Amino acid sequence: MTAVLPERPRTHGAPHAPVDLLERLAQAPADRAAVAAGDRGLTFGALRAEAMRIAARLAARGIGPESVVALCLPRGADLVAALIGTLTAGAAYLPVDPKLPAERRRYLVEDAGADLVVTAGPDAEPLAPHVAHLAVAELTAPDDGPDPVFAPVPVSGDSLAYVIYTSGSTGRPKGVEIGRAAASALLAELEGAGIAVTRGGRVGWNASPSFDASVQQWVRVCRGDTLVMIDEDTRADPALLARLIDEQALTDLDITPSHADPLLDLISADGGPRPLTLLVGGEAISPALWRRLGEKDAQGVLRTVNLYGPTECTVDSTAGWVDPGDATPHIGSVLPGLRMRVLDADLNPVGPGESGELYLAGPRVARGYRRRPALTAERFVADSGTPGADGAPEHGGRMYRTGDLVRLLPGGRLGYLGRADGQVKLRGHRIELPEVEAALTAGEGVAEAAVLLLDEVHGAPGLVAYYRAGTAAVTEALLRERLAAALPAYMVPSAFVAVDRFPTTANGKLDRAALPAPAAAAPAAATAASTAGLTRSQELIAGVWATVLGAAHVGPDDNFFKLGGHSLLAIKLVSRVRAELGVSLAVKAVYAHPRLRDLAAHLDTLVAATADAAAARQDS
Repeated sequence: MTAVLPERPRTHGAPHAPVDLLERLAQAPADRAAVAAGDRGLTFGALRAEAMRIAARLAARGIGPESVVALCLPRGADLVAALIGTLTAGAAYLPVDPKLPAERRRYLVEDAGADLVVTAGPDAEPLAPHVAHLAVAELTAPDDGPDPVFAPVPVSGDSLAYVIYTSGSTGRPKGVEIGRAAASALLAELEGAGIAVTRGGRVGWNASPSFDASVQQWVRVCRGDTLVMIDEDTRADPALLARLIDEQALTDLDITPSHADPLLDLISADGGPRPLTLLVGGEAISPALWRRLGEKDAQGVLRTVNLYGPTECTVDSTAGWVDPGDATPHIGSVLPGLRMRVLDADLNPVGPGESGELYLAGPRVARGYRRRPALTAERFVADSGTPGADGAPEHGGRMYRTGDLVRLLPGGRLGYLGRADGQVKLRGHRIELPEVEAALTAGEGVAEAAVLLLDEVHGAPGLVAYYRAGTAAVTEALLRERLAAALPAYMVPSAFVAVDRFPTTANGKLDRAALPAPAAAAPAAATAASTAGLTRSQELIAGVWATVLGAAHVGPDDNFFKLGGHSLLAIKLVSRVRAELGVSLAVKAVYAHPRLRDLAAHLDTLVAATADAAAARQDS
């Protein structure tokens, strides 16, 4: 059935004072589903009751306004209840993804000065010896008496709501402090921009809780939407994710461009009458992916909004719809809770179409970096009072220096140009790497590209271009000729590396550090020798690894991830196994059996089971 897409707004309304998130949560019908998770579900009545129990038990431990509660919990109903319960107590939460390395988790808890750590169970490893730990079951267990009335502790709009850590230029992560009013305004502006349109929608919680995109997802429960918690196996496997979209009748899914691309071919217009809204963000959308998203829109499969925003401005700062007739990627226009400035190095406004650094001001700008006054003063500067998007000057307050380069397009939209610090010097020439990447993806046949400056490329420093081919065939010679016609000679990369999928971080962003080093292709004789004596399954897997990892030799004891494998290459491996053997190998099997010998044995078991099942059907 073809989805009928609602008309999307082209302008944003004026900002207004948002209603507190918990005040809105109190209005949701008690019997409506609030959380759908693999472990358990919660109605809104049950969620509010658990939140009050949690808040009362936190208060008994001295937790209240400006306290910080570290939630070291996986995505699930317990995380939602603990998060809402912490806010109900008037406190702030610090998300600590359990998948992070232990040292990283310890650092977050200690640097934030957390007052309490909530863990999944009593046997969880302590994150900081001097901070009290509590199992989530001790907070959520029902009392003997009736459920208490949902009555959140009143707090001011500037009271701390959460602290989320981002990478630091000095190598030390920094905690961003966001107030309650800012979080409430985010939800109101998503509604005002026509993004959160379906009342009683079903919203996939796809992001890591330690990533700020998760805030955009959980605030939706406060307006009466159902949160559908997406587990790690489903997140990593496009086929499982596409199935969940249909089975759970999702109306909204937040996703990065890197993960959206392999999902698109698996989404059809036959999943139901609802429109699926893709909220794409976290990194730039290539022209090729932008066109594909527009085609899906034209087919009635989905609608897509491109969201941009730094953590320091409460998740989303701009929104731009992907239209079938617009082939040029953009990040849309600024949301009403913020004011934008596009300034040069002297803080003077630049003209339309000119490149400048984006500054953001307004009530959704963060309080600052937790316990980092010097860094806060450096990045959160006095509002320059330069004209806003409508040309009217606005003075007072602070503005956040994003470090992102943009240009103002017609209609008030912004074109994203890359990082202001994405600059390198090669043989005395200053080079902006985003410019080379844009030249690569501008031509037909390149869907995505990334360019790095490496110290050793054919014996000297040089640029390396990584690219993922699109529908049209491309060769290194063609790309080199194309770039030579568009760029100065010193900007043409010294090496080109084709990749099937780009590696991503736990937050779904491009992981530049995981890109493989350029290497010459293995000679045919060496490849043949390396697979001698292997079983058919081992040879198949070795061949795929050698191709996608650029390895000259792959042996039965090699480890996929130690050879440079990652989540998207695991998807490629699974896809090829399904195509060549007709066996449904799950992506999680690659993680469970990373050694070639073990994965091949697991594959042989699946093949045998498939054959037995087919024989049984014939006998019956």
